[in-house]
Amino acid sequence: MKLSFAALLFAAACCASLSVAQTPAPAPQPKAAVPTATAAPTPPPPTLAASSWVLMDYATGQVLLEGNADKRVEPASITKIMTSYVVSAELEHGKIHLEDPVTISENAWRSGGAGTDGSTSFLALDSQVPLKELLYGMIIQSGNDAAIALAEHTAGSEALFADLMNQYAAQLGMTGTHYVDASGLPNDNHYTTALDVAILSRALIRDYPSEYEIYKIKDFEWNGIKQHNRNTLLWRDSSVDGIKTGHTNNAGYCLATSAQRGDQRLIAVVMGAASEKARADANQELLNYGFRFFETHKLYEVGKPLATPELWKGESDTVDLGVAENVLVTLPRGRYADLKASMDLPAQLIAPLEQGQAVGKLKVELDGKLLLERPIVVMASAPEGGFFKRLSDGVMLWFNSSDEAETAAKAE
Repeated sequence: MKLSFAALLFAAACCASLSVAQTPAPAPQPKAAVPTATAAPTPPPPTLAASSWVLMDYATGQVLLEGNADKRVEPASITKIMTSYVVSAELEHGKIHLEDPVTISENAWRSGGAGTDGSTSFLALDSQVPLKELLYGMIIQSGNDAAIALAEHTAGSEALFADLMNQYAAQLGMTGTHYVDASGLPNDNHYTTALDVAILSRALIRDYPSEYEIYKIKDFEWNGIKQHNRNTLLWRDSSVDGIKTGHTNNAGYCLATSAQRGDQRLIAVVMGAASEKARADANQELLNYGFRFFETHKLYEVGKPLATPELWKGESDTVDLGVAENVLVTLPRGRYADLKASMDLPAQLIAPLEQGQAVGKLKVELDGKLLLERPIVVMASAPEGGFFKRLSDGVMLWFNSSDEAETAAKAE
C-alpha cells in the first residue's frame, strides 16, 4: 500500500511529538573553575639585559614572559640543539645507529680548531668514533667537530644536513629560523629567535627524553681529555637539567635552560647577554620568577564528556562531546577561580558524526584575554537513525528553521 506525501508528513509529525526535546538546547557551558588559592599581588616581571628572552611552560607551551621573542638573532652553538634533534629523529627512524663508526673528515677536524667559541671534542683526523660518543661530545663539550661529523654521517654532507634541519624546523613551527650549518658558525643566513629556541627545546624534551638525559651530564672525557658542560646552572640549581649554551662575538652569550620543580617544568631562553655570568643570572631569574608566580592546572580530561547536546536524525537522541587531549592551562598563581570558559557549538548537531570529528571550539579566557582554544570533538561515532527517525527529525528541523526565520523577519 502506498501512502500519500501528506500521510507521511502526518506520521512524521506524530513521531516527532513523542521526542523528548523539540528545539535545540543552548550550548552547555563547562563547569566553573574551583578556586584553589587566594590571589596575591604579583611583582612586575624581570627586565633583562639581553637582546631577547622567553619563559615558556613546558606542559602547555604557553609563553609566560618574553622580550623581543621574535627578534632575529644568531644562535651560535645553540644550533646544536637542532643538530641533536635531527640525529635523534634519524636514530628513531633507524637510518643511523648509536654504534655506527663515524669517520672524522678534514672539514670536521678543522672546525675543532676554528670553532665559533673554541668548542672542540679534539677528534683526530681520519679517526673513527662511535656515533654515541660524538653525540655526547657535541651536547656536553659543545664540540663543533663532533657536530659536523654527525651531520656528515647522517645526511652525507653538512649542507644536506642543514636542509634536514630546516625541514624539521618547519614541522615544529619554527617560523623565524633558518640553518646553514650544524655547529653555529656565523652566517647571515643562519638565524633563529628566542621563541623558536624555546619551541625546539620543548620538542626535544618531549620527543626524545632519552637523548635529553645527556644534557644534564656535567662533564665528559674523550681521548684522555675531560671537559665540563658549559651550562653553569647545572651546578647552581639542582632543578636544572639542560639545555645548551652558545657564544660568538656577534651573538653574545646565549643560554637555553630547562628546570623541573615538582610537577612543573619551565623553559627559559636568553639570547645576546653580555657575559657567561649574565646569561646564567638572567636564566635563573626567569626560572625563579616563573616557578614562584605561575601554576599549571588540568581543566578538562580526555574521555570525560564536556557536553551532551541533542542529536538530530541519529540512533541516539544525544551525543557526548569532549576534548581530543587533556586541556592544561598556565596562569598566575591564585587566579584559577577567575578563568572564564565557553564553548562555541552549532545550533543543531545532525547525524552521522564520526568519533574524533571536530564540531566546535572550547575557549578559556582570563581578564578578557584568550589563554587557549581547543577543538571540541565527538567522543563516539553517532550513526544515523532509522527512516522514520530521520524523517520526523527532518520535519521538526524544518519547522524550527521556519519559526526562526519568521521571528527574525518580525524583529526586522
